[in-house]
Amino acid sequence: MKHIFKEGTNKDKNVLLLLHGTGGNEEGLLQLAEIVDPEASVLSVRGNVLENGMPRFFKRLAEGVFDEEDLIFRTNELNEFLDEAAEKYKFERDNMVAIGYSNGANIAASLLFHFQDALKGAILHHPMVPRRDIELPNLSGKQVFIAAGTNDPICPQEEAIELQQLLEKAKADVELYWENNGHQLTRSEVEQAHEWYKNII
Repeated sequence: MKHIFKEGTNKDKNVLLLLHGTGGNEEGLLQLAEIVDPEASVLSVRGNVLENGMPRFFKRLAEGVFDEEDLIFRTNELNEFLDEAAEKYKFERDNMVAIGYSNGANIAASLLFHFQDALKGAILHHPMVPRRDIELPNLSGKQVFIAAGTNDPICPQEEAIELQQLLEKAKADVELYWENNGHQLTRSEVEQAHEWYKNII
């Protein structure tokens, strides 16, 4: 998978896994990592799927309707890539915190839904529930921050609430933060994620 790896100034810190939204790329969220933890190493990945020329992490059938078969395949693909990247760049595989926006937040949530040890934690900006009617692994000790917009036309409020409930049912610790905004990624929610991160992770 196309990616950027930037070694941090403090190797004891988490590795931040950056996962962009539809139409983004591996450079788009680098500034977020600087705000959340400027000392951390960063692995920023580009999605392997194209939709009308725009990179994504998995296919969808329509707005808000995921191609579940492709989602499962791409989640496995990403998890295997993270194993390889940890070996290549010599970082602790179990020391990874995802920062995802929109489509990237959905694939990060899918990693949590499918693999007990894929992530140490996650910051999910405007996510949806990746899959329903599956049993989640035991996520005890996993820390998750969800940022959602009260007027988000793409990710309705119910999606964020349901995602929180499903993750908490799997024993993850989840904080849900609301902004009176739509689907856009705002500086204030990123700063809120930073405050959560430095107190929790």
